[in-house]
Amino acid sequence: MGKVALPPLAQWQATRLLPQEGEEMELKPLRSFVVLSEELHFGRAAERLCIVQPALSMQIKALEDELGVVLFDRDRHKVELSAAGKIFLPEAQATLAQAQRAMQRVKSADSGEIGSIRLGFVSSLLPSYLPRLIRELHASYPLIELELKDMPTPDQLAALRENKIDFGFIRLPTENKLVSTQQVLEETFIVVLPENHPLCAYATLCPQDLADYPAFILARRFAPGFYDEFLQALKRSGLSLQILQELGEFTTMVALIAAGMGIGIMPRLAMAAKPDHVAVRELLLPDHKSRVGMAWIALDTALKRTFFEMAAHLGTPSAAE
Repeated sequence: MGKVALPPLAQWQATRLLPQEGEEMELKPLRSFVVLSEELHFGRAAERLCIVQPALSMQIKALEDELGVVLFDRDRHKVELSAAGKIFLPEAQATLAQAQRAMQRVKSADSGEIGSIRLGFVSSLLPSYLPRLIRELHASYPLIELELKDMPTPDQLAALRENKIDFGFIRLPTENKLVSTQQVLEETFIVVLPENHPLCAYATLCPQDLADYPAFILARRFAPGFYDEFLQALKRSGLSLQILQELGEFTTMVALIAAGMGIGIMPRLAMAAKPDHVAVRELLLPDHKSRVGMAWIALDTALKRTFFEMAAHLGTPSAAE
């Protein structure tokens, strides 16, 4: 089988774009060729390139010798692209543009301005904090992509340890000593009721108002610290809560309540919109709020540090109202 003939640019790239021993990647001849093709005048092209005209002539001649083709038809009065030069020009321009893009992306990566962040989160972030974070991140760093994963707190902590996510937004507190955290959100609690429930007669509810009504709550295994702190706060307020059932999803809880199966207690932002057939009342628990924090193992790359600074910059929004 005979050898496959490479087109002129591919031949030149094969021998010159990859650096030979002791030399740098050769893009200067390509630049010189493109500028001369735009000016069609050696003097003006040399001036644009900030080199003397003989040096430009030598670069073009060396490039033509390497390719084995004539790129310019020239005499004492004019310079024109040859047929081969016209074919070579768009490919040379594309090669230079690609090289420029590659350099820009490398610089962006080194400064933490490009890449992908794997992000776990809990449902309370969906209505306000997470959309705001995404908008600000894309406005400031459009080349950073987010890979979003809706995960309960224990799954996020495991994913952080196993390097499956870079950051998590978890329900606080956590006793995991390997993970660093910073609070980003706090919110009050609400009681969700079937629309015809007797407690709908009250504008707000105290913990003692729930004494006769078993309630759905988030299962402990989905947020142990959150669960323990919440029940302790209720006890300080004089209520030993009767638990109707522990559930894994607030959406499931709301659906059961809408069906008249009972009442439920949840952080305010865990229910993004009130569905039909339910009522919502604020639970007056002044000494306790639900907290969500950003969690991470290490800020060991420029990209992670960029994301951390952006997320921390958003402050600690409150859902107390």
